Amino acid sequence: QLLLVESGGGLVQPGGSLRLSCAAPRSILSTYTQYIMGWYRQAPGKERELVASITSGKLTNYADFVKGRFTISRDNSRKTIWLQMNSLNAEDTALYYCNAAHIGGSAQSWGQGTQVTVSS
Repeated sequence: QLLLVESGGGLVQPGGSLRLSCAAPRSILSTYTQYIMGWYRQAPGKERELVASITSGKLTNYADFVKGRFTISRDNSRKTIWLQMNSLNAEDTALYYCNAAHIGGSAQSWGQGTQVTVSS
């Protein structure tokens, strides 16, 4: 399992942008590249849902509700992923979690979560 450290959440007005980051500082590179990294979110009273994911080869997958607005990126050498969020709206308000899922399906790690609040 990976230790995941998130940052970048906060309060933003509708239409604004935020950039989340998630680092795995204690991971060695050969281990880190065995994980599909992703962002999930959970709003109050709702289930946790996938936002976006990225493989070590930079293949990406997005939920329909963020396509064209959010971009996930990854730097294996820095063992870090980012989520650039643009055109934010109130429905994007949630606790955002970084996730690491081993490609063999044998292990999964979660970050502590970072709050994103979109409000005027």
